[in-house]
Amino acid sequence: MIRILPCSIAFCFILVTGCQHPGPQFDARHGSKLASLVMESVPRTNRVDPQWLKPPTDLFKLGPGDRLEIELLDDPTSKTLTAVGPDGKIYFQLLPALDVWGLTLAEAKAAIERELAKFIRDRVQVSLTLRSVESKRVWLLGRLQQPGVYPMPAPMTLLEAIGHAGGPLSLTGTRELGQGYSTEEPADLHRSFIIRKGEMLPVDFYRLIKEGDLSQNIYLQPDDFVYLPSSVAKNVYVLGAVVQPRAVQYTEGMTLVTAIANAQGIVKDAYHWNVAVVRGSLSEPRVALLDYKEIAKGKNTDVLLEPGDIVYVPFKWYRYLEKYGDIALRTFVSSVAINEGSHAAIKSEAAPTGVFIPLGSGVTVTPPVGALNR
Repeated sequence: MIRILPCSIAFCFILVTGCQHPGPQFDARHGSKLASLVMESVPRTNRVDPQWLKPPTDLFKLGPGDRLEIELLDDPTSKTLTAVGPDGKIYFQLLPALDVWGLTLAEAKAAIERELAKFIRDRVQVSLTLRSVESKRVWLLGRLQQPGVYPMPAPMTLLEAIGHAGGPLSLTGTRELGQGYSTEEPADLHRSFIIRKGEMLPVDFYRLIKEGDLSQNIYLQPDDFVYLPSSVAKNVYVLGAVVQPRAVQYTEGMTLVTAIANAQGIVKDAYHWNVAVVRGSLSEPRVALLDYKEIAKGKNTDVLLEPGDIVYVPFKWYRYLEKYGDIALRTFVSSVAINEGSHAAIKSEAAPTGVFIPLGSGVTVTPPVGALNR
């Protein structure tokens, strides 16, 4: 009994001290090889500009593709339907090419009358009617009832635009009478976004559509890009300083190393010490920074990813965590806009050729079939 007592005391001491320092937290589903991510919330400081909630006061101005009906008031047989050409010019009767690009309807009417007066002795009066708008459009894509590129003949709010596209897809909206649910995927309002001139606007679609918060109901501008992704798609987006930035199909147990390997690894000059993983909604994202090289070497524990995660490998070091989250989200929305915008432009011959993406963004995404939830 005397010989056993010291061993018992030592064993109890080790047991107690070990419980005081449990070490890193692991995901029990994967044993002790993979760790769960510890995310930190990153508040978005930018807010909706009050000016965006006011209707634009400037008048409609003509551009290429717009269709006009022109008629001399004293000659009913003169009625002509013409379109503004790619060079911004129109043709009517004896007139040579008349440049109307950037003119209001009143200015274009006055210009036509002024030029016709050079050929007609009597006082000229012209009726000018705008029949269709092709020069000003908004992009409404993703999980909408009728996605597409829509003309914008008058001021239009975000809710009005979504209404033109039939509204977002939802589980109730996609139910077929007598046939249960259809195969359509509902929209993810937490990750929906607007791009304007290459910048993501801080609009919260969930607050607007689900909670009726009209402080998010901004007026759109021509070429705004509105996108509502699928809420059930399972992808991890690997972007930034990797060989092949892309959307990777999520599989159970996917880790950071696996996801980056699917993007063919990181490039030579990547700043691998602070690889960002962004998770959650676009308005309230959570971010974790990880040393990829240490994980790849086995010195640090690999981490589990979730569907919808954005993995961003930076090209350089940033001082604040918020910066990593911001640049990751900017790259993500630009990537989606490039892919979805190009797809919409190819499908519609009348659509513009693309969407506005910042020059030098370096964004290239090669998603698998259906990865971006068309």
